[in-house]
Amino acid sequence: MSKSETTVRPAEPGDLPGVKAVLRDTFETTWRPHLTPQAARNYIETDRGSRYAEAHCGEFWVADVHGEIGGLVHWRGDFIESLHVSSRFQGMGIGKALLALAEREIRKAGFPQARLETDTFNERAMAVYLALGYVERGRYPDTEWESGFTTVLYEKRLG
Repeated sequence: MSKSETTVRPAEPGDLPGVKAVLRDTFETTWRPHLTPQAARNYIETDRGSRYAEAHCGEFWVADVHGEIGGLVHWRGDFIESLHVSSRFQGMGIGKALLALAEREIRKAGFPQARLETDTFNERAMAVYLALGYVERGRYPDTEWESGFTTVLYEKRLG
């Protein structure tokens, strides 16, 4: 599929299964290989991704790739809560398009910067954020996963 077949739009109620599939895919391909077995079990048993999607899907913007949800972005204020691209669609510029949209909307809301986090094992994301003008602002223990990760906070000045 080409980038020209991708539309970035607000999520609709019917997108929930696709959003859940993207979150499940990124958990399996990006996070799970780095989690302790207990942390992975906890994520699965609590159905964390599905609960997040159900609670916030109406706040997401999605990348619709010829009728299939290929990625999503969610932000609050100046903080990008999540940016996920299905492994099937990585390398197509979807993540960059979703991030650019979030940055535009954050700037329109009057914030001078956009902030986001990732963990140090996610070197691919770290490289993308740096290439797109984000600057590291801090590192601290990741308490979310209980796996000894180090979280990296990034910030990008807007406008």
